[in-house]
Amino acid sequence: MGTDGARALLERATTLTLQTGNLLNWGCLRKKCPATPSEEVRDCIQKTLTEWSSKVGPSLNQEIVEVLECSVAQAIEKINPEERDELKVSAKLFLIGSNSSWIRDAVDLACSALGVTQLDSVIIAPPPVEDGTSLSLEYLQPYWQELENLVQNKKIAAIGTSDLDKTLLEQLYLWAQVKPSSNQVNLASCCVMPPDLTAFAKEFDIQLLTHNDPKELLCEASFQEVLQESIQNTKAHEWIPLWLLRYSVIVKSRGIIKSKGYIIQAKRNVS
Repeated sequence: MGTDGARALLERATTLTLQTGNLLNWGCLRKKCPATPSEEVRDCIQKTLTEWSSKVGPSLNQEIVEVLECSVAQAIEKINPEERDELKVSAKLFLIGSNSSWIRDAVDLACSALGVTQLDSVIIAPPPVEDGTSLSLEYLQPYWQELENLVQNKKIAAIGTSDLDKTLLEQLYLWAQVKPSSNQVNLASCCVMPPDLTAFAKEFDIQLLTHNDPKELLCEASFQEVLQESIQNTKAHEWIPLWLLRYSVIVKSRGIIKSKGYIIQAKRNVS
């Protein structure tokens, strides 16, 4: 049945949740080293969709599934509870749409996928602001409040930000009930950490990290393109990505990555 069955399922579903599983154990991705984070995401989505669609059989094709789970069984790897204390589970959440309640969905799905009750840290990359508009505290507040709720409910231990300058980081720090524990700085925008940001972070014990993610790791057009390439003749234009979560599981004592993967959720927009 394969692609035809997958296409039929996509045409009846309203939500698509795609999980890549542990990329480090996935042979087909080891052979190629993607040049950019965006290329890695596209590769992962394409390979997951292609592998998943090839296994859709006639019996599954008869079902009407509103929330479609797309994953490759052999790539899914849950954490052994006995090893949990030795591991650090970190995530960066890229919001593509502007609904702050999706943060809870993303964290719940990540915990479920990894078999844990709590993520050790989550860094938020809020949806890109419109051209000509600069990032503000008011823009960040609803997203941060959702993260704070998850900390209070013990779903996340520590929360961090991405690409905030000293002024905005200070505003967030003074306003927030749960203070940011980290702030990521894009190496493309500055080779050296700004001195005022460094001084503020040191004073208030905020860890400064570096990253090379683009402002939009996965845009709507890119997602639809890779969906169309993977499952041909599907109505890819109807699918809108909501968020993308990238996680990593690190062995604390050795500092090595044990597991890394992506979880993506999209909605079908039928007007």
